[in-house]
Order: sequence, then C-alpha cells, then structure tokens
Amino acid sequence: MSTTHTSGPAAGRTTAAERDGPAGTAGGRRGPLHGLPWLVWHRHRTVLRTVLLATVVGCAAFAYQRIGVQDFLHTHATPPGGPGEQLVTAFQNSYGSTFNSDLSFMRYLPVVIGVFLGAPLIAGEQEHGTLTLVTTQSVSRGRWIAATLGLPLALVVLCTTLLSALFTWLWAPAHGLIATGDWLADGPFDSTGPVPVAMTLLLTSCGIALGMLIKRVVPAMAATAVLATVGNVLWAEQVRPRLGTLRSVSYPYDSGNGPRLPFDAVRMDDWVSTADGKLYGFGTCVSGDSEACRAKLGIVNRVTQYFDYGQLSGMQWRGAALLLALAAVVLACVVWRAQRRPL
Repeated sequence: MSTTHTSGPAAGRTTAAERDGPAGTAGGRRGPLHGLPWLVWHRHRTVLRTVLLATVVGCAAFAYQRIGVQDFLHTHATPPGGPGEQLVTAFQNSYGSTFNSDLSFMRYLPVVIGVFLGAPLIAGEQEHGTLTLVTTQSVSRGRWIAATLGLPLALVVLCTTLLSALFTWLWAPAHGLIATGDWLADGPFDSTGPVPVAMTLLLTSCGIALGMLIKRVVPAMAATAVLATVGNVLWAEQVRPRLGTLRSVSYPYDSGNGPRLPFDAVRMDDWVSTADGKLYGFGTCVSGDSEACRAKLGIVNRVTQYFDYGQLSGMQWRGAALLLALAAVVLACVVWRAQRRPL
C-alpha cells in the first residue's frame, strides 16, 4: 500500500479553493457577511455604501433641523385657529428653502435607488457574464436569487424607514407652516410615513425586473427612470386622490363668505348643488340668465370638498399597502423567471 502526500504550491492552491468556495463566494469568511451575501455586497459595495452614507447624513441633518424648528415653534405660538399669514411668512423665511430641499431629497430618493441600485443588480451580472459563472457552480439558483435580492432590499427598507421616520418627526409639528400646507400635492404625502419605504421598494423591484429582461445596465437604468416618471404621474393624478373619502361642506349659494376649512385641510373641488344634494359643476349657470337657470335646476347651495389632515395617516397606509402589493408581484415574477427561465 502506498500513500501519496500532497504538499507545496498545489496544496496551497487546493486549500485556498476550498476556503473560498464556489466561484469566489468566500465560503470560508466568518463575520457579519460571508458566502453569497458577501459576494453581493462586494459586487455592489459602491452603491450600497452610498445609500448608507446618504442615510446617515440625512438622519443627522433632520435631527439637527428639528432643534431649530422646535425652537421657532416655542417662540412663535400658533393661534387656535391656525397660523396667520405673518407667522407663515416668518417660518418660510427661516426654513422654507431647507424644507424644500428636504422634500426634494425624499421625493427623488426612491427614483435614484431604483435606477442606480435596482436596474444594475442583475443586469450587471448578465452583461458581464458573471451570472453564468456563479450559477454553473454548486450554488443553486434559489440561493443565488435569495442572496442577490435579500441583502440590497433589506438595506433599502432599513435606510428608507430611518429617513422617513426622522423626516416625519421633523415635518409633523410644522406641517401647517410649510409651503402652502398642501400635504397631498406638495410632497409631504410621498415623503413621510410608510409611503417612501413602499415607493422605494417598488421602484427598486421594477428596476431589478427591467434589468433582468433587458440584460444591459444603461438601457435598464433609462427604462427604470422612464417608468418612475410615468408611474409618478399616474400615482399623483389617478391613485393618490382616491385613497381617502372626501369630506364636504355646504353653504348658501349667495353667501358672500366661503367655507372656513381647517387650516391644514386640502381643498380638492368645488360644486353647486340642489337642496337634496345633487351636484353640478361649479361653472353651471354662470352665463346668460343665471338666476333663471339656477331656479330651473334647483341650485341653492355651493359645496366644497376637502381632505382633513386627520385623514393623512390612513391614506398613506392604504397607498403603501397598494405599493407593497405591487412590489410583491414584481419580485415574485423576478424569482419565478430566475428559477424557471434561462438568464
């Protein structure tokens, strides 16, 4: 019987290969990240580190701004009926540009993450051929897609949750003094609460799906940006106003004074109506013999429809639930295609 001993450079190479695992996945690494998650981090470390850095800087900025806002609010007490024009002007002069920058940052963050993280996540592997190398090793497609999606999406959810929580903490006490107080259309609806998290997750998922289909990084990034732009228009015009039930206030048609809405309400539409509540467009019977026209139709009241600030949270959670459901569908399609179709 003879025994063969392996030593020297060959043995060193064998040991290194066993330690590194299949396709350089660093199977022997021990620490917070090892194996496939470490490989995913290593491949996309620039974008992931940028997201982490932006989160740290953003949270620190929001916390610092909160100190100044609270000091302003304590110094300038808000009257019971809402802030007057002079108070709003003073706040805008002090913090208007700051809040506009914050709102822009929070509104564009989902698009930036979807374009620069989501789109290249799988498309980059397909374009450079590294995906074929990994999936032909002992790593199953299920493990690969779980690691590829799991780490970036978990980081995205964590970072956007922190940013949204801190910005909501900053914005809520002064919501009636910011811009026109229109929290539905001027940015706060999409920048506070659960909506930024759900929106970012959806756009990142769409970027991943488009990258998988297009298989080229730059076209996938462009397609994601276009999808985000079109989706934002549909979201603003068709979805967001339907997330809550409009409240109405009626007052006599010939009344010289309009309705006194809560200062933080969002005025949506105006109508004219009959005594039994039948609505007509606000421009009905405004030309010709308007009095005879109104008498014929029975128009006696004006009606204003609005959303109250108390409805904001419920509307945001309904919108976030819709966005998360869409993200789940997109991710399910990505997983199905990764496991069942050629990549």
